Amino acid sequence: MADGGRTVDEIAGEVFGDAVPSIERYVDILTTRGVEWGLMGPKEAPRIWGRHIFNSAALSTLVPDGCQVADVGSGAGLPGIPLAIARPDIRITLIEPLLRRSNFLTGVVEELGLGDRVDVLRGRAEDVGQHFDIVTARAVAKLPTLIGWTRGLIGKGGELLALKGASAQEELDNAQKVLKKYHLAGEVLVVRAHPDTEVTHVVRITKQ
Repeated sequence: MADGGRTVDEIAGEVFGDAVPSIERYVDILTTRGVEWGLMGPKEAPRIWGRHIFNSAALSTLVPDGCQVADVGSGAGLPGIPLAIARPDIRITLIEPLLRRSNFLTGVVEELGLGDRVDVLRGRAEDVGQHFDIVTARAVAKLPTLIGWTRGLIGKGGELLALKGASAQEELDNAQKVLKKYHLAGEVLVVRAHPDTEVTHVVRITKQ
C-alpha cells in the first residue's frame, strides 16, 4: 500500500495512464535483468515503486510540455525512463559513460518501444556538447560536482533538476560558491508523483 491507503496498481494507473503496461515491464526488467547486471540491489525489489519509480515520475510535474531532456548518469534509466513513459510529449537523451550500463539502456529502450523519442548516448556529460531544456540527475554526485559536469548542457532558459534526499537543502547550501562562480541560482522543491506517494526532494538550478 502507498501513503494514502491506495494500492500501487491504482496509483500507477493514475500516474502512467495507458502506459501502465510499459512501466510494469520496466519494473520487471529492473528487478530481474537489472539485478543480474548489478544495476539494482536485490533488496530494492520490494520498494521499487516508491523508492525508484514514483520518485522518478515526480519530476513530471516540473517538466514543461514538449521539452528536450537530458538524463545524466542515467545508470539503470532512473529517472529518465519512468519520466519518458509518463510523458510521451517529451524527448529524452539518456547519457551514461559506462559501456555496460549504456548497453543495458539501449536494450531497455528497444524492448519498451521508446526508440522514437528516447536516445542513449554513451559519454560523459561534460563532453556531450549539446544543449537541453531540462537536465535531470539522480544519485550521480554531490551538487557542486554535478553542477560542474552539467552546466554546459543547460540551454538558454533551461534548468537542472537534481533528485536528492532529505538533505537537499544542506547540499544546496554547500554549493553556494559554485553557484556564484557560474552565475546560477538554486532552490529546493518538494513534489510528488501522486498525492498518495512519498515526497521527492528536487534541487532546481537555473541560470541568472
